[in-house]
Amino acid sequence: MSSVDPVLHEEMAARVRASGSSFYWGMRLLEKPRRYGIYAVYAFCREVDDIADEPGDPADKRRRLGWWREEIARLYQGGPTHPVTRALLGPVADYALPQADFLAVIDGCEMDGDHAMVRPSMDQLNLYCDRVAAAVGRLSVRVFGESRPQGQRVANATGMALQLTNILRDVAVDAAIGRLYLPDEILSAHGITSADPAEVLAHPALGEVCRDLAEQARGYFAESDVAMATCSRRAMRPATLMKEMYRGVFRCLEAEGFQPRLPPVRLPAGAKLWCVLRHGLI
Repeated sequence: MSSVDPVLHEEMAARVRASGSSFYWGMRLLEKPRRYGIYAVYAFCREVDDIADEPGDPADKRRRLGWWREEIARLYQGGPTHPVTRALLGPVADYALPQADFLAVIDGCEMDGDHAMVRPSMDQLNLYCDRVAAAVGRLSVRVFGESRPQGQRVANATGMALQLTNILRDVAVDAAIGRLYLPDEILSAHGITSADPAEVLAHPALGEVCRDLAEQARGYFAESDVAMATCSRRAMRPATLMKEMYRGVFRCLEAEGFQPRLPPVRLPAGAKLWCVLRHGLI
């Protein structure tokens, strides 16, 4: 196993802490080499996701994401230049992280950068969720130490569940920046014809749309639970903790009828602490 560069390790850890991600607590459960690996994976995701999310010219965003595709190629050729990809060099070798999953994350960010995610088809939405969430999960479970097929099934189902929960939580937030991730088929089924996020946000049938999409998320949570039962419990503790935090958000949304609002639903601090104690330490 590759040695851990303490300087790069601390830089990646600082990036994760600065993000304020609730995933940080799941990452902290890992032994140091694996923690180093997952910090680097997360730092990569933040780098490309920030390109998609920040204001700017779509052509410039495509160019910058294109640079990251080239950098991932350099990583797999053994000559990365960016601190994040240099931090990934050891984990890629140690945990057999597939190049295709890193490229999938970039492709998903490009979908956001090109404003493609306004009333997508269900197929487009599923592809987007696979790229920006399930691909990250597929990388993560390998770092956690579960590389068997059931680990990949957990990654795929959990990624879909978490990303759909994100979408349901952030409908109003996304509408404010011109995005609408709710699928065309469900919107049409409830008589919503507009592609203007603000108009959709004001439509009286929006709650019904969100409740329909929530049933898909519920199914993915259940699918993840079934696959998780055949995995190493110890290796998958970080994945379990991350999933249960999002299941808590899902239940908060459910209690409000999945009705979008500002500010968006947040899991209370006490519930987060209980999650860490129950799924991370016990």
